[in-house]
Amino acid sequence: MSAPTGDATPPAVPYGTPDAPRIAVRGEARLEVDPEIARIGITVAARGRDRRSALDDLTRRNAGVLDLVKSYGDAVERLETGAFSITPELVKHGRGERVRTYHGSVHVTAELTDFTTLGELTTRLADLELTRVDGPWWALRPDSPAHREARKKAVGEAVQRAREYAEALGTSLAALVELADIGAENGPPAYPQAPGRARSMAYGSAAPDAAAAPLDLEPQRQRVHAQINARFTMVPPRL
Repeated sequence: MSAPTGDATPPAVPYGTPDAPRIAVRGEARLEVDPEIARIGITVAARGRDRRSALDDLTRRNAGVLDLVKSYGDAVERLETGAFSITPELVKHGRGERVRTYHGSVHVTAELTDFTTLGELTTRLADLELTRVDGPWWALRPDSPAHREARKKAVGEAVQRAREYAEALGTSLAALVELADIGAENGPPAYPQAPGRARSMAYGSAAPDAAAAPLDLEPQRQRVHAQINARFTMVPPRL
C-alpha cells in the first residue's frame, strides 16, 4: 500500500475550514398572482322506474351538458367525464328484493381559461334539469411563469442574505458550494386552494323566458411559495 503523495487533494470538509469558511442560508419567496384556469364540477342525475328509462334520461341530459360546455369553444381548455353510475333503490318495507326506482349520475369536469364566460356557463348549467355545479376551483398551470419567478426570487434572497452575513464579517463571498431546492408550492395538488365555492342544484326545467342572470365570480388570487437552501464559501475574514 503506497503512502499518499504530498500533492494529493485533501478530502472535502462538510463545514468548511479556516481557509474556506462556509455560510449556510435559506432563501424564500412568496408571491400572489392571478389564477390562470378555473375548474368546475358538473354532476348530472336521472331517475326512472326501470333501468332503461333512467339510463335514457341520463344519456340525454349528459349530452345536453356536454353540448352546452362545448358551445363555448376555446374558452374551455379541457372537458372530461369522470364517475358514472346506475343504482337501484330497493323498497324499504316488504319481503323480497323489489326495486322501487333507479338512480343514475355522471360527473363531468370542465376547465376554463376565459373567466368572463365562467359565470354565464355555471348559471346556465345550474339551470338545467337535475344538474349540480360545484366550484370554481382556481389554479395556476404547473408550468406557470409564476413558479419560475418565485424560484428566482428565492435564490436572489439567499444570495443577498449570504452577502450580508459576509459583509458583517468584513469580507465577501467566494463561491457557491450547494443549492438545494426544498420545494416550490402552490396549495393542494388537485384543486389548488380552497375555493370560494359557487354550489347550486337545479330540479326541473327553467322557462325559456326566465333565464337566471349570470353569476358574478371574482377570481381568487393564488399564492406561490418557493424555498431553497444555499451554501457559500467566503474569503477568510480578519477577526
